[in-house]
Amino acid sequence: MTRPLAVVTGASSGIGRASARRLAADGFEVICAARRTDRIEELAAEIDGRAVTCDVTSASDIAALAEQVGDRLDLLVANAGGALGTEPVVEADLDEWRTMYETNVIGVARSVQALMPALVAGQGEVIVIGSVAAHVSYEGGGGYVAAKHAVRAMVGSLRLEMYDQPVRICEIDPGMVESDEFSLVRFHGDAEKAAAVYAGVVDPLQQEDIADCVAFVASRPQHVNIDSMVVRPRSQPAQHKVHRR
Repeated sequence: MTRPLAVVTGASSGIGRASARRLAADGFEVICAARRTDRIEELAAEIDGRAVTCDVTSASDIAALAEQVGDRLDLLVANAGGALGTEPVVEADLDEWRTMYETNVIGVARSVQALMPALVAGQGEVIVIGSVAAHVSYEGGGGYVAAKHAVRAMVGSLRLEMYDQPVRICEIDPGMVESDEFSLVRFHGDAEKAAAVYAGVVDPLQQEDIADCVAFVASRPQHVNIDSMVVRPRSQPAQHKVHRR
């Protein structure tokens, strides 16, 4: 039997890689899309999937991804994104803001545009990995908060626009996830600062927890749409309030 087909962007690490593994375990053929070819080739070999080198900020890369997908697609997990920097708004590097917007917002829009015909044909689903930063602002997160608010607004518009098409649109917004690279990238490779984010936190989420949520949403009947899902560790009841030992 032909396996249902999923695309996971940003599959070379973190939530994307965990989601690709989980979906493969659930019976999907997964196209692992990311910039780092060596990592996604290794992952694709592990899960019997396919690797497509893809930078979501590149129109030509997304076009090549769509060509690899073909005429039908069951699931797009638009995960590629991330945060850069923690400076106050008045001190922020606006080039980093532009990079975050291009990746988190334009990259999702470009992926959706290119793959929507195949998703409609497959009566599929779009799952966008957002953030609780889409719901509340916090100090030192202006650029990332702005980008994720934009993602949430865009997904809301997309859902309304696709109301008469057989495609489900979901947004999953994680809170604190102790993933392998998110904070490391945000702090430009400073491992000490990245580790301090999670220091003493009582049971932060793991990337596999979000992959479980992706699998749950993807497994709902075609007539059931999970509009949005906010997922936090129990120890983080709000953005600013975290239980640390």
